Amino acid sequence: FEMPRGRVTVEAEFVAIEEEPEPEPTPDLPFLDVAESAWYYDAVAYCYENGLMAGTSGSTFSPDTTTSRGMIVTILYRLEGAPAVSGTSGFADVSAGQYYADAVAWASANGIVGGYGNGNFGPNDPITREQMAAILYRYAQYKGYDTTASADLSGFVDAGQISAYAVPALQWANAEGLINGTSTTTISPDGSGTRAQIAVILMRFCERFNAI
Repeated sequence: FEMPRGRVTVEAEFVAIEEEPEPEPTPDLPFLDVAESAWYYDAVAYCYENGLMAGTSGSTFSPDTTTSRGMIVTILYRLEGAPAVSGTSGFADVSAGQYYADAVAWASANGIVGGYGNGNFGPNDPITREQMAAILYRYAQYKGYDTTASADLSGFVDAGQISAYAVPALQWANAEGLINGTSTTTISPDGSGTRAQIAVILMRFCERFNAI
């Protein structure tokens, strides 16, 4: 800009600039094995912050470790606020004093779990995808949530492998977007659920039904 010889008038126009909102703080997880870029990071943070899932140690979450049946029931028991229970679950393999004992007793008393039918619950057995669907389905019914949604699973080539008791549950869970296929053609009802996968399912469930 070259200043002219004659008199000039400079006018200024002031425009308000909207401030950009500050970014939301990132949950500060203590787990060294949960990278912030991981597809399950938000779900793990959600479950950890809401007291649904803890770490396998002070610094590890073990996202790829399978989740047991006892742990799943314990998570729902925590979600329910850990209500007081009286008596035992009645399962021969659920000993008093185990971390899951009260949870299994509560779930059994409210029809959320029924065990294997042989007197055992299998608390340390890995939870399968169809078992997870069935337990969530019964818990949703116990809470009075709408469980009428039902997806057509015939597009999955392994739909015939779903146990009869779990068919309505998996149809509901798939319709609600809680449990998707493991591929475009498989739903893997007998596949085990890792801790990362379970965290994602739980977050979807809680957000879908405003459970927290």
